[in-house]
Amino acid sequence: MGEQASALECTFGSFHLEIQQSILVWFGLCILFGIFFYFAGKKIDQADPRKKPTGLVYLAEEMVNLTLYVTEGNLREKVYEYMHIFGTMIFMMLAANLIGLVGLQNPTSNVSFNGTLALCIFLTVQFQAIKRAGIVGRLKEWCEPFTVMFPINIIGEIAPVISLTMRLFGNILAGFIITMLVYTLMKSTMPWGILGYIATPFLHMYFDIFSGLIQSYIFWTLGSFYLGQQIAPEQE
Repeated sequence: MGEQASALECTFGSFHLEIQQSILVWFGLCILFGIFFYFAGKKIDQADPRKKPTGLVYLAEEMVNLTLYVTEGNLREKVYEYMHIFGTMIFMMLAANLIGLVGLQNPTSNVSFNGTLALCIFLTVQFQAIKRAGIVGRLKEWCEPFTVMFPINIIGEIAPVISLTMRLFGNILAGFIITMLVYTLMKSTMPWGILGYIATPFLHMYFDIFSGLIQSYIFWTLGSFYLGQQIAPEQE
């Protein structure tokens, strides 16, 4: 991908702002999904529950079913309280991971973007933990089974944020870089480089489709698991 298309640069007097393409793509996805959910909601309100769903109503129902499949086992009876958050983010991440198929940079190849999503999960988990046990109770949990374990328990709380961020970032960025390197090599070795189009469909199938779907599933399954430990603990 050319350097000129990698970011949007804006200058206002002495102030210089550079917005990465990955962020612009995510912003575009936010607008598209906002429009989709608005019209889908209108269609659902007007739909006759006695008739078989079609069109946007059917698509929305399948999106709900997929969200339940990913999160219900971890959130259990609390799953519907977080359906709007997880449902929206799951499908936006799926779209973000698949956007490389049309030649745009995946938002999830930006480590700050992935870190922001993982941090949101972390803050939600900590908020629910404090809501459940109180601040003093949460501090006591971090000191279990011995007070000396406090720093280790803190590291254990932070580690999932880093793990979620780097797993997603590494897989998506690696796929993006490898694909771009192949296209650059093809361009520099023309006319023989045209033979590379034999391999590129398989690269896109793995990195943009298979890996993108798997990484989205792992990210939100783990995210719902961490949250479920606080809001829907298993009964012993």
